[in-house]
Amino acid sequence: MLQVIDVELTPNPHALKFILNEKLLKHETRQFHNKEAAASDPLAKIIFDLPGVVTVFYMDKFITIEKTKETQWGQIQRPLLNLLKDFDTNVIPPEVEPKGDDENSSEMLKQINDILNQKVRPALAFDGGGLEILGLEGYTLKVRYQGACGSCPSAIRGTLTSIESLLKRDVNQAIQVIPA
Repeated sequence: MLQVIDVELTPNPHALKFILNEKLLKHETRQFHNKEAAASDPLAKIIFDLPGVVTVFYMDKFITIEKTKETQWGQIQRPLLNLLKDFDTNVIPPEVEPKGDDENSSEMLKQINDILNQKVRPALAFDGGGLEILGLEGYTLKVRYQGACGSCPSAIRGTLTSIESLLKRDVNQAIQVIPA
């Protein structure tokens, strides 16, 4: 039985991180910005049935939900606990196995991902979010924040600058990081 074992605040005032008693995914992250996008994901789809839900992000052992400014958390939390209690995790779509060394992946992109996996993504996950790389063209890295980080003002200002500084220091001085 899926249970919420803790609820954590995030830096985003409109998002909460719900920590679960079991893993939902081993290595993927899943982000949905509306009910239509979640149509093929039973877990995200039922969460969007709750009033005021704006985005659903989940990975590992947590779900981050962002709500509208007008919605109160009380309208979401109790119904979410009941939904999860009865939810069959076996209906979550299977994950795509991560690719090993993709010959089309550049050495720089591999190095960037290693650094992000070690130093950035764990911190973002702690705050209920994630980071997806959309592409690397030359020295310009395009990223998309996920979960609580997706609409958090500090993600664009502070975190983006920190990520760029880290990658400039550890990978290449010419790297620029831009948000999607």
